[in-house]
Amino acid sequence: MESQIRIVPINTVDAAFLDRLATCLEERFLASARVERSLVVPRSTLNATRGQLFIATLNAKIQRAHPDADGVLLAVTDFDCYKTSHRFVFGDADESQGIAVVSIHRLRSEFYGEPADPNLLFQRTLKESIHELGHAFGLKHCYNARCAMYYSNSIFETDNKMPHFCEICDRRLTRTRNERP
Repeated sequence: MESQIRIVPINTVDAAFLDRLATCLEERFLASARVERSLVVPRSTLNATRGQLFIATLNAKIQRAHPDADGVLLAVTDFDCYKTSHRFVFGDADESQGIAVVSIHRLRSEFYGEPADPNLLFQRTLKESIHELGHAFGLKHCYNARCAMYYSNSIFETDNKMPHFCEICDRRLTRTRNERP
């Protein structure tokens, strides 16, 4: 295994959930994945008007907490996140910093008025984690609606995706990772 994925829970995220996620990500990326100590981000960090966390603020906090990180960091948070150009995001990634973030807030069935479904939450989180890690490893969005690198505008598009890359994105990932020092 050539790469390392370090999973950083933001505040409290279920440890068994993250361990299962780590195992799946190891299989998908052929990289070691381990869950690190959680990073505490106070609720006062939220935009008071929106009740959401600005994703760039979270990325900066992660970068400060892990300045010399080996491999790629995947932060998992329950905060509802947004970017300047988006009302909300399921996640985000910064390839230059090697940081990916996934918010499980809108991945929960309860957000849409449906009963809690832990397996569906896990599948959605896995898909979005693969998507954001793909960006952290240098992949761009894909036009194949079934590919994990397809951009999800809604939860329906996330549900439609597969938890892996299409053949084209898989080849691009292999090429990109082989070119890195």
